[in-house]
Amino acid sequence: MSGNNLTEIRWHARGGQGAVTAAKTLVEMILPKGLYFQAFPEYGPERMGAPIQIFNRISPEPIFTYCGVTEPDIVVVVDDSLMEVVDVTRGLKKGGTLVVNTHLEPEELKKLYSLGDYELYTLDATHLAMEIIGRPFANVPMLGALLFVTELMKKDEAGDILRESFSKRFPEKVVEKNVTTLTRAYEEVKS
Repeated sequence: MSGNNLTEIRWHARGGQGAVTAAKTLVEMILPKGLYFQAFPEYGPERMGAPIQIFNRISPEPIFTYCGVTEPDIVVVVDDSLMEVVDVTRGLKKGGTLVVNTHLEPEELKKLYSLGDYELYTLDATHLAMEIIGRPFANVPMLGALLFVTELMKKDEAGDILRESFSKRFPEKVVEKNVTTLTRAYEEVKS
């Protein structure tokens, strides 16, 4: 988390990629930590595949801001094709953190998009999801990358909490694949 009391996160994804679920799962996972949080999307009648934004706020103190995140500390890009059509760094504080789902190395991405002002992390989350889950859902591995970057919790703790959360909604086989994907993201995120 950032040095001040409030950490603001903005997710960029396309409708149907599960980023809303990832942002809501993040707050569900940190609930036992006694932190205050928000998770909400900003989209209207966009169809599947349209660019969307989702926001999280995390703080040890009550949060009294109820608008979209315009100056995030962290930006998570679930679909790197959005970097061609959306200014994902808009408002990102100098020295802020950018976590991108891409097969590129951080230095390659930094040069390609002139991202020298930011702390950059990459993860080939789509490949990881395809390998383990068999579907291109990058939301859970990107959640794992975000948890690694923020140091909100350790890998095993995150896996246990995700297992507990997902077992209420999904069959055991699906739960275990998602837990594996989340924990592998910790190991494979690059900076």
